[in-house]
Amino acid sequence: MTEVKKRLETLGEDVLRDINSSKNPDIDIPIRSLSNVIYDDKSKQLTLGDKVSKRFLFNVAHAKPFMQTMLVAALCKELQEQKIHTSLRDLFYALKRTLPGSDENTFDEQNESDPVVVDLEVTLDVLREQLNLNADVRGRVVGNVVIQDRGDIINWSKLGSGGWAIPSNVEEVTFKSVDADYILVMEKNAAFERLHEDRFWQKQNCILVTTQGQAARGPRRLIQRLSSDYKLPVYVFTDADSYGWYIYSVIKYGSISLAHISERLGCPTAKFIGLTISDIDEFKLQGFTIKAKEVDIKRAHEMLKYDWFQHPAWQKELKLMVERKVKAELEALSGRGLKFMTEVYLPTKIKNKEFLP
Repeated sequence: MTEVKKRLETLGEDVLRDINSSKNPDIDIPIRSLSNVIYDDKSKQLTLGDKVSKRFLFNVAHAKPFMQTMLVAALCKELQEQKIHTSLRDLFYALKRTLPGSDENTFDEQNESDPVVVDLEVTLDVLREQLNLNADVRGRVVGNVVIQDRGDIINWSKLGSGGWAIPSNVEEVTFKSVDADYILVMEKNAAFERLHEDRFWQKQNCILVTTQGQAARGPRRLIQRLSSDYKLPVYVFTDADSYGWYIYSVIKYGSISLAHISERLGCPTAKFIGLTISDIDEFKLQGFTIKAKEVDIKRAHEMLKYDWFQHPAWQKELKLMVERKVKAELEALSGRGLKFMTEVYLPTKIKNKEFLP
C-alpha cells in the first residue's frame, strides 16, 4: 500500500470510528488564508501557521463541504487503486450529480471542487499530484537535459522550436543527464522563443523555462527539483511591473494559497535578473514603457507591505513604479534591437551578477 493511499484510508477510518461511537465526525483543515501564512526569514519561504478549522458532518454550514471532502477523498483512493490519473475537470464531472430525493447537487461548479482538492492536500500533507490529480499543461523548457518520462527517453535539446511541454505532474520524471550552469526562468513565451531561436541556452549552457504567466505547479516543481538536486542557480526574468515581480516571488518563496507546500515548490536561492524600473534608465528604455494601471499600482502598494519584499532593493523598485506610474514588458528590450535581449541585456546582467535578492 502506498503512503498516500494509507493516509486516505486513515481519514475514512477516523470518520467511520466517530460515527460508530455516536460522535459528530470532524476533519481538521489548516487555514490557508493570509492570516495564517508566515514568512520564515530563515528558510526564505512562506509557510502555514498552526491555525486550523474543524469541518463537522452534523453542522448545517459544514455538512455539504464535509460530504464534498469525503467524495473527493474516495475518488482519489480509487485513482490510487487503479493506478491512473485524471484532471481536475474530470474529477468535477465524475463527482457532479444530484443527491437522491433532493434537488441538491454534490457540486455545481468546478470552483467548488478545486478548493476541496487543496483542502485534502493540506490535510493529508501530500501533493495534489500524489493524489493522481493533474491540472492543465502550461510551460515549456529547453536545454542540455535528458529525462525519462513514463518509459520514454526525451532529450530537451532535440525538440525543435517548441521545446518540451512541461506536464502538470512531474513526480514521475527521472533525470538521466543534466548539463547546465544555471536555469533561466521567464514569464513570457515571446522571450522564450526569442532566446531559443538564438540558441541562448546552448551558448550560455543553461536551461530555459517559460512559465507562460503565473507559474503553474508543474514548472515550479520541475525548477525546484533541478535546482535542488543539481545545485543549479535560478534566475527569473519577468516584466517590470508588480505582477511580474510577484511571479518571481512565487517561484522563490512560494505562494500564499499554496504556503503548505512551499518547500516542495519554492526555490529560496532564486535571484531576479530583470526587468526593473531602474533598467529603464540604465538600458535607455524610456521610449518603450507603458503607463501603469490603477490595479498595477494597487498591487505594488500591497507588495510594499509584504515581509518578503522588505529588502531595500525591492522597496526601491516598487516605490519607483508607484512614483513614475510606469511599467515595462520584456518585449520592450526589442525596441533596442531584436537581439538586444540575448546579446546585451542578459549577458551583461549575468556577467556582472546584477541580480535582485
